[in-house]
Amino acid sequence: MVTRRALIAGSAGLGTAAVLGGAAVAAAAGTDRPPSESRHIVGATAITKVYGEGQKLTAVAVEYDRDIDGSSLSTSAFAVTDRTVTRVYANRTTEVADRGENGRYVIVELSPDDPAALLWGKDAVGASSSPTPSPTGSPGGGTGGGGPTAGDTTPGGPIVPAKATVTQTGTVTTVRGRHYAPDGTPVATGAVVSPVVDDFRQFVFEDPETGRSLKYNLFVPKRYDPRRKYPLVLFMHDASVVNVDTVGPLVQGLGAVCWAGPEDQARHESFVLAPEYGEVVIDDNYVPTSLFETTAHLVAAVTEQYGIDTRRRYTTGQSMGAMLSLGLMIRYPDLFAAGYIVAGQWPAGQAAPLAGQKLWILVAQDDTKAFPGENAITAVIEAEGTEVGTAVWDAGSGAAQFAADVRALEKQRAPVNYATFLTGTVTATTGASNAHMGTWQIAYSIPGIRDWLMRQSL
Repeated sequence: MVTRRALIAGSAGLGTAAVLGGAAVAAAAGTDRPPSESRHIVGATAITKVYGEGQKLTAVAVEYDRDIDGSSLSTSAFAVTDRTVTRVYANRTTEVADRGENGRYVIVELSPDDPAALLWGKDAVGASSSPTPSPTGSPGGGTGGGGPTAGDTTPGGPIVPAKATVTQTGTVTTVRGRHYAPDGTPVATGAVVSPVVDDFRQFVFEDPETGRSLKYNLFVPKRYDPRRKYPLVLFMHDASVVNVDTVGPLVQGLGAVCWAGPEDQARHESFVLAPEYGEVVIDDNYVPTSLFETTAHLVAAVTEQYGIDTRRRYTTGQSMGAMLSLGLMIRYPDLFAAGYIVAGQWPAGQAAPLAGQKLWILVAQDDTKAFPGENAITAVIEAEGTEVGTAVWDAGSGAAQFAADVRALEKQRAPVNYATFLTGTVTATTGASNAHMGTWQIAYSIPGIRDWLMRQSL
């Protein structure tokens, strides 16, 4: 068990809005002041959403000087440069809604399938062409080769700022019947709203034992009561997020933010901890850098500072993060109640202690390293006398089928659940270049697995 550690050192950190869109400024700052009716536009705000493949700009909130009549709006009333407008409605806040209401904001929803929507990674429009580390689950050390080695600080990413230019192209009517005619003046967004991502705070942990600094994101339950004890989920990212802005693990995919969303928090109020590693922490030699120990110390420090239930701490990660989860569970068997392992591996010769752990493992059958690696681990677990439940899934299944798949595997009542995606179904579903990377685009979108994890305890 990890012992008492130094308190967490808070830092000014990188505020989410600053990382993703710059400091909030007047929307007209980068454009000429609208000469006529578009003076009624006060400003515009970019709205984002995180998907399995990364954060996307999915809407623009246009603010007016008067409440707008939503019944008068249509998709032809607005245009956004290089984007497809899918829905337009009025609202009282800068929030995307199933049903809008008359208010000062007009929400212009945009297609998430637009090439210009993606804000994360080398495929994002506007991303630099600088090299990024190979985001493999086994980053490639002396045994596997081909990927970054432990200690590599080559920046991953990048994170593209969320910004858009919107033009009112049709008449907008206020609730009092005044008509705002279009004049074709483009308005640039001057602020960013990133639901769930904005709910995390950024800090730096200074570890007195290793001497290392570790940036991290922390979600604190909105109704946090220090008199209560809460679960904690630790999410560790893959190698493609190394040495980027602190919020990198929050915008690269769903691995961190899925636990902090309103639906999950309604079912399982919990803390979510997502470190941002400044280097590759482990490679195929399975000898981690000192940030491995710093991570364990960070978990202990957060536990000490807040009301964390030591019997309900969980670890999860994709690729490099999955390897770190397995390594931490082996080295510190009482640190976590259970782990969700996505496309990772560990030497089978060291895996025997995992027989005493509760695990949910998910990997694609055409993942050339993680699949044979997990087969070897589960064979060791079974040889130690621990039952392993198994299932083969289609990665292209819908939500209802995945829910049924989870229930069926749970019925085997095994402490270790091992689900694999059928060969070819991950890449066909996600369009990812390989099954390894595509797996985590799907893995964190399955609520039933998250519910299973939250039910486990020491």
